Amino acid sequence: MRIRDWDRNLKVRLFGEAAINITFWMFFPFLTIYFTEAFGKQTAGLLLVLSQLFAVAANLMGGYCADRFGRKTMMVISAFGQGFAFLIFGLASSPWLDSALIGFICFSLVGVFGSFYWPASQAMVADVVDEKDRSHVFAVFYTSINIAVVVGPILGGIFYVHYRFQLLVAAAIICMGLSFLLYKMTRETAPGDRSRLLVTEGKKKDWYSVMTDQFRDYGIIFKDKTFLLFILAGVLVGQTFMQLDLLIPVYIKDVMDQAVLFSIGDWSLTLVSEQIFGLILSENGFLVALLTVVITRWITKFRERNVFILSSVIYAGSILMFGLSSSVWFFIAAMAVFTFAELMTAGIQQSFVSKLAPDHMRGQYFAAASLRFTIARTIAPLSITLSLYAGYNWTFIILSLLALISAGLFYIMFERFEKEESQLKKAAQ
Repeated sequence: MRIRDWDRNLKVRLFGEAAINITFWMFFPFLTIYFTEAFGKQTAGLLLVLSQLFAVAANLMGGYCADRFGRKTMMVISAFGQGFAFLIFGLASSPWLDSALIGFICFSLVGVFGSFYWPASQAMVADVVDEKDRSHVFAVFYTSINIAVVVGPILGGIFYVHYRFQLLVAAAIICMGLSFLLYKMTRETAPGDRSRLLVTEGKKKDWYSVMTDQFRDYGIIFKDKTFLLFILAGVLVGQTFMQLDLLIPVYIKDVMDQAVLFSIGDWSLTLVSEQIFGLILSENGFLVALLTVVITRWITKFRERNVFILSSVIYAGSILMFGLSSSVWFFIAAMAVFTFAELMTAGIQQSFVSKLAPDHMRGQYFAAASLRFTIARTIAPLSITLSLYAGYNWTFIILSLLALISAGLFYIMFERFEKEESQLKKAAQ
């Protein structure tokens, strides 16, 4: 499915979100270092956990609201909210005010609004794209994000230290601009009449009735044991890839103040720790941007069960590689392995969720599915605190073991899923 054949909603989102992501990745990878230096490792780790707890709650609310109030409405509000939070964050990092605490609060708000945006945006793809094309469309969006991961950290390595205020203000303007474009140029895609869901016996529901309905709906979702295993496995393997902007930059800064990338005669290219981290992060983004669509097409030829299981095993190996050496070239090799594990499931995981989700609950299913990321990110900062007590080597070993456990859970999940699919086919006959 070519981009020119896409629904206009998706075209607007693709290019608008690309601009946001490039700006965002110019400063986001360096924020863990910023908060660690401002608050200390232990406090920063706990604060990052706290910020993600808010994101978890917002994620569940976002899925409910996407189904009840509409995808477009939630995306417009969320994009504007992110823009406002970025603006205040910028003012807190300006020549007139330097407050890491206000910056952290705004960082948390960006995460909350992002959690409102995500389920609505994923459900919109499922609304307007046929099932056979969804993996490809999700892969293209994933590619656009990772183009930003290539460009952003490179530019951030140049501008972040001296122009953080300007970058944050630019992010604010772009987010608010996307909100305006979504409002003006997109249409609502959520199916059915949602207004009746906010009314009981002809009267508008109270807020607590809406909340009760929400938790009842999520209770139904989490009774789906196959889906619950999918989330648990995702949370465990997420402890590896969530370290990309948490433990890994701190680890690189601690073990490698600077390193020579290569030398020619008397000339050498020397990188400081922030630049080394920016380099491997850009490598990850470059490989994903270059190979996502190709590998997604190739990987769909294999059984989904084998792909998910093998991805977790490769994640386990890659995170161990990071802890085995302090060589910049070994880091580059570890990132290549890490990226391959990421690419294996980049396009198929959202498509798999859409298979499990009833049409009228897509927003909530995508929100619940993304809990594997939000819960993983909630727990992941504890690795920074763990490294203080257990050391980096044991921390990387523990993360690797969690990824291997996730591979076992994926095996159990697909055994259930394939059995259920077989029973449904027999019943249909």
